[in-house]
Amino acid sequence: MVAEPNRSPIDVRPNAYDPIANPELFDGVLACRVFAFIIDVLIIALPVMGTAMFIFLLGFLTFGLGWLLLWPLHAVAVIWALLYYGFTLGGPASATLGMRVMDIEMRTSYGAPCYFVLGAVHAILYWISVSMFTPLILVIGLFNNRRRLAHDFVLGTVVINNPARAARLTRR
Repeated sequence: MVAEPNRSPIDVRPNAYDPIANPELFDGVLACRVFAFIIDVLIIALPVMGTAMFIFLLGFLTFGLGWLLLWPLHAVAVIWALLYYGFTLGGPASATLGMRVMDIEMRTSYGAPCYFVLGAVHAILYWISVSMFTPLILVIGLFNNRRRLAHDFVLGTVVINNPARAARLTRR
């Protein structure tokens, strides 16, 4: 494959969302992300905590043998979280349940909807960045006009208001 003289062999796509031309797409996104995150953590944690309580009680009925099921619970919780983020972000709404409640969605920077792997990797990079750099890494969103966080830059994603919320914000 020979590259044309004026074209790069790398496919570079332009950003689809302009915060100056469409400020309603980014208005209040950071606050919505915080509340969406809290909702998502509850959705992930409640079944895990319920399972842990069931296993704890099962341990009494089985004279301690049931407590052996607690050791794989951590791996199951991680798999459950990755599946949750992958399927919800990779679904037709490109949003987790918490994001849907808050009327925001995730897109690639060139405007395409998310897909399963991108959703799962987004969750992994979020937890790694917060674990390594403390939650102060999230301050990055205050200093760019698309309100992107560090892991959004790495993956080429952007969180925007969904069309219904953007329309409501435009009418104000």
